[in-house]
Amino acid sequence: MTRIFLVGYMGAGKTTLGKVLSKNMNLSFIDMDQYIEERFHRSVRQIFAESGEEMFRKIERTILHEVGCFEDVVVATGGGVPCFFDNMQYMNSIGDTVFLSVDENVLYNRLKLAVHARPVLKGKTGEELRAFIHEGLQERLPYYSQAKYTFCADELDNREQVVRSANRFRTMLVL
Repeated sequence: MTRIFLVGYMGAGKTTLGKVLSKNMNLSFIDMDQYIEERFHRSVRQIFAESGEEMFRKIERTILHEVGCFEDVVVATGGGVPCFFDNMQYMNSIGDTVFLSVDENVLYNRLKLAVHARPVLKGKTGEELRAFIHEGLQERLPYYSQAKYTFCADELDNREQVVRSANRFRTMLVL
């Protein structure tokens, strides 16, 4: 039975790497945000707007415990999942947790391309985005660092890099 939980900041590559990793390891893949959207027939953005952050975090926790019952799975968590309730301790107790560590400049380059797709980033100037990433990472690092493993996910810019990273990742878990 294998459970791998990928944690990290938005833009770290949890979904990108998780899909390839799960395929390479012959495991199922779950993106928690997508799972929530399918379950509630609303986007994460809508749930957040209509119900507020507190309710969304409770939904996330419930879904985490649900997918935590699955076997042979790679789970890409939302960036905030490890930071609420006892979520990080729960994931550590039932599987392998991996913090996808990404340099702030790399995150900036990834997220500046997504400022229109991610509501929390919308309208931010370059410097505001840099500050937002820095502050967010500093706030969340104490939680992310509780993961059993840390994996540098700086190189996920093309298919070749993703496959190479997935192979390195797999080797890391086997050792």
